[in-house]
Amino acid sequence: MKLLYENPLEKQSDVDSFIKEGELKISFANGKMRLENMLDEALGQKSNFLFWCPKKFPSDIQIEWDFMPLSDSGLAMMFFCANGKNGIDLFDKSLHKRTGEYQQYHSSDINAFHASYFRRKLADERIFHTCNLRKSCGFHLVAQGADPIPSAIDAQKSPSMYHITIKKEQSNITFSINNLTIYTFIDDGKTYGNLLDGGYIGFRQMAPLVAEYSSLKVFAL
Repeated sequence: MKLLYENPLEKQSDVDSFIKEGELKISFANGKMRLENMLDEALGQKSNFLFWCPKKFPSDIQIEWDFMPLSDSGLAMMFFCANGKNGIDLFDKSLHKRTGEYQQYHSSDINAFHASYFRRKLADERIFHTCNLRKSCGFHLVAQGADPIPSAIDAQKSPSMYHITIKKEQSNITFSINNLTIYTFIDDGKTYGNLLDGGYIGFRQMAPLVAEYSSLKVFAL
């Protein structure tokens, strides 16, 4: 594999060029990027955010990063292959304004995959932990698997952060945590819309999750 992008996510200057959609607080305790919501979770979707890496990537990539939850409510997500419909760039001013509310990302004028993990927001998510893959445009749940990350208090006893990998090669997508495969998805390019080409990646959180991230890498496949 060829390394396309590497970011340690250890200090503010590492993310000065990242693009915020929604209100978020960014800090760097212990050399890790800590993300949390600025707005009260009582505002619902308005309190959530997306934090985009500004680099556009090709279609076939492997994304890796380290994750550690610091609280037990909320949800973490990685968007990938994100772009405007009809080949329009994700940040083109002709697209609708996005402010972190989920429907602006799954049922508007962009296409993307969104892989959610550490899903602890709703009651049914807390009693049965899963990692989900959705494809948009549309709110298509295309793959699901068990989430091995424990509660935040137990996760922080781990000797290291949780290493997450998304591999997207042509129509095949694999999601793994600590080298354990959680799910795979083969996109036929018909059932849930056309195959997605290259695009942007971004971190998303739902309030009131507080989490740390480190060692973001993207490889060409």
